[in-house]
Amino acid sequence: MTERQALPLAELACSRAVEEHHDAVESEGVPFAPGDLLDGRFRITDVLSRSGMGCIFKAEDTQNGNAPVAVKVPHLQYESDPSFFSRFQREERIGLELNHPFILKFIPVKGQKCRPYIVTEYLNGCTLAHLMNAMRPLPEKDAIKIASLLCDALQHMHEHGIIHRDLKPQNVMFCRDLSIRIMDFGIARDDSSRRITRLGNSPSMGTPDYMAPEQIKGKRADRRTDIYNLGALLYEMLTGSVPFANENQWAALNARLTGDPVAPRKLNPNLSAQAEEIVLRALQREPADRYQSAAEMKAELDNIEHVRVTGLCDRLQEPAAWKPSLFQRPAVLAVTLLGPVLIGILIMVILLLHQHSGP
Repeated sequence: MTERQALPLAELACSRAVEEHHDAVESEGVPFAPGDLLDGRFRITDVLSRSGMGCIFKAEDTQNGNAPVAVKVPHLQYESDPSFFSRFQREERIGLELNHPFILKFIPVKGQKCRPYIVTEYLNGCTLAHLMNAMRPLPEKDAIKIASLLCDALQHMHEHGIIHRDLKPQNVMFCRDLSIRIMDFGIARDDSSRRITRLGNSPSMGTPDYMAPEQIKGKRADRRTDIYNLGALLYEMLTGSVPFANENQWAALNARLTGDPVAPRKLNPNLSAQAEEIVLRALQREPADRYQSAAEMKAELDNIEHVRVTGLCDRLQEPAAWKPSLFQRPAVLAVTLLGPVLIGILIMVILLLHQHSGP
C-alpha cells in the first residue's frame, strides 16, 4: 500500500479532529450482551448501532489476537424472510469480493453459523455525516479530495460489476488513522442480482436526498447511478445543503425528476467555476449526460484547474411545480387506509344485529 493510500486524509483540514463517535444505543432486547461468545470465536464487547433491521456489535476476534471487529446481526423476524435473507447473503458475498483500501473490509467466517451475521473490520472514527454536522460546508479542496477518493473506490466496485446504490454521508467513514471507507452494501447490486421493481419511494432502492432519477422511476441502476449519488454528496459537501432541499419528500423527488438543483455558487459564492461544473455534470438527469465512469470523474477532480467550464450553471431548468396525485392527498389517503377498517366494523355491526334479531 502506498503512503497516499495509507493516509489519504492527511492533507485535509477537516480531518484533523476526527474522533471516534457513535450514537448512544438502547441495549434492551438486543440478541447479545458484552461477554457473549459467538460461534466460539467473536466475543461481544459493545453495541455500536441498532436499527429497524438489525444491530451492529463491536467484538473481539479470538482467533486473530483479539483484533476488534464489527458484527452485523439482523433481527430474528427478518431471518425467516426469504427476500431479506437473500439480500443479507448478497451483501456478504459482495463485501468479500471487494479488496480496496477505501472500501470496508469483510472478514470470512468458515463453518456453519449459529445464525446469520456478517463480520467486518472495526473502524475507529466517525461518519462523513457527523463530520459535516460540525463543519458545513467543507473547504472546496477537502471536498474535491474526498470525492476523488470515493471515485477510486467506486471504480473498483464497478470493475467488479457492483453498484452501491446508496452512497451518502452516513455510509462514508473517516477513520482516526486518516483513512477512509465506503460502507454498507445492504442494497448494493451485482451483475448476478435479479431486477427488483418498487412502486414509489422505498428505502430498499436508495436514500431520497441522494437518489438518482432512474432510482425514483424504479429503473435498473448502473455505474452512472453511483456517479449521481456521488454528485449529490459532493454538492452537499460544497454548499452545506442537499441538492433538492424540501420538507415535503414527494416535492423533492418530483423536483429531481423535472428540474435541476440551485447552482452551487449561488449557495456558496466562494466556489470555483470548475468545482460547480463537475458537480452539475454528475447531477445531470439523463445518465448519458453524466460522467460515464468514476475514473472519468476522478480525472477531472484531480486536475480541477484544467476542467473546461461549459456553462452548465446557465442552463439549469427550474423544477416543475409539484401537484400531489390522488393517493398522495391527505383526505384520500385517510379514506384509503381507513376504508377497510370501517367496512369491517360495519360488517360486524350487521352480523351482531342479525344475531340479536334472530331469536
